[in-house]
Amino acid sequence: MSLDGYVQELQVFLKKTQHLDDCRVVVMPDFFLDRLVDLEGSFGEFAGSIEQVVGRRGGSIDGVAQIDQRGGNALNVAFALSRLDVLVTPIICTSEYGLELIKYYFKNTKIDLSHVKTLGKASITTALEFRGQNEKINVMLRDVGALADFGPSALDEQDYALIADGNYVCLFNWVGTKNYGTALAQAVFGHTKKSRGKTYYDTADPTPNKANITELIEKVLKSNQIDILSLNENEAITYAGILEADFKNKQTQHHTNANYALEAARILSHYCSARIDLHTSTFSASLRGHQEEVVVPTFRIDVLRATGAGDAWNAGNILADFNGLSDKCRLLLANAVSACYLLDANGVHPTKEQVAGFLKSVSYR
Repeated sequence: MSLDGYVQELQVFLKKTQHLDDCRVVVMPDFFLDRLVDLEGSFGEFAGSIEQVVGRRGGSIDGVAQIDQRGGNALNVAFALSRLDVLVTPIICTSEYGLELIKYYFKNTKIDLSHVKTLGKASITTALEFRGQNEKINVMLRDVGALADFGPSALDEQDYALIADGNYVCLFNWVGTKNYGTALAQAVFGHTKKSRGKTYYDTADPTPNKANITELIEKVLKSNQIDILSLNENEAITYAGILEADFKNKQTQHHTNANYALEAARILSHYCSARIDLHTSTFSASLRGHQEEVVVPTFRIDVLRATGAGDAWNAGNILADFNGLSDKCRLLLANAVSACYLLDANGVHPTKEQVAGFLKSVSYR
């Protein structure tokens, strides 16, 4: 079947899917106060402007578009899922102020906020978004706050009961939980595996916690506790380079970073029992050991933002997986949810109806 045939199949699915009350998703553990700084020029142009201001011993750079919004992988996935009519409950760490913001952001949703933990300083990110070649590139300046010490001890009996009852238990941002992230994954996924739920892991960029990546790989990624491992190209390349020491030397053999990322995903699929779901700016792929590999191109769009694309992609991926869509349909739906988000000037995640409308007229990379 052609991609257009799968798109038509998706449109039928999106129109028929009315209620998803039987899909219960738990997301953990981060919420960030995000400020997005939209820098119209390149990094070099911005660096030159900064150098001029420093040279005159301080001052302002006016005309820089900025917006404050909710952030954090777990909470962004929660919001994206709620827009797709999926029941989702976050177990996340923030401050009292952060909790009030969360209540504001989710005031018109059915999300249960009773498992939010107020443990001290909020997590804060300032994301600088630069223009690249046919894309936007983000540089995130982060203060993880109390999230750094979030671990199994922060969870109570009610949390574990919720985890045991979930269809999907999703853990994000390993690097943000820098002191206990690996222990948290072991505890949460180990408890999930005692019940019927699927485990979904997206570690985010692990490089700020380089010293502990090998432990994460050995104790979690190579274990049988993960059903779905979601990564972008940089994350896949990082892990593959640790799993096979000579992998970095192969980079010159590939004409594009995308091809290099796909080779990295193949290495991960060899070492990990989880299904590997790779999302990049040009394609998405799913790999299961040596048995199966499916690659689908992304949609050709005018990208309005860089931050949060992976979170939207994960929401679409979870919705499709729960409904048992074929790999190509699942990847296309995840790509479409992400594309709709990237096209929205206000950073609002799409509804099923909006995704269906988007799919009526698309082109591929």
